[in-house]
Amino acid sequence: MAYKALRSVRGLPTGRDATRMMQKMGMDVKEIANVKQVVIKTADKQIVIDDPTVTTITMQGQTMFQIAGGTVKEEAPKEVEEAPSITENDVKLVAEQAGVSPEEAKRALVESGGDLAQAILALKAKGS
Repeated sequence: MAYKALRSVRGLPTGRDATRMMQKMGMDVKEIANVKQVVIKTADKQIVIDDPTVTTITMQGQTMFQIAGGTVKEEAPKEVEEAPSITENDVKLVAEQAGVSPEEAKRALVESGGDLAQAILALKAKGS
């Protein structure tokens, strides 16, 4: 009886046999060493997995990542407010159009979130 159970389980390749079969199918499996954390960000949450085992599986030009184990926790996404990118040309343009110094123009651009038209209008309204 135990022999029949062993035979039915033996049908599934494990270890070296599984690796050889995957190589024959064109699959390349590699483990990524020393992974500390994996973060998956969605629109309304982020999933943080500490100390996982991460494996890459490449097959037919596609790479898949398999994440196993580790401690899983869900968090609200961390909002990082980006400072608007303000170029020197923007500062010069606003300063010329509003008739103010470059320092005032830059301050107005930062306050308007980088919006040139809004910065010029705000400076002209202050000057009137």
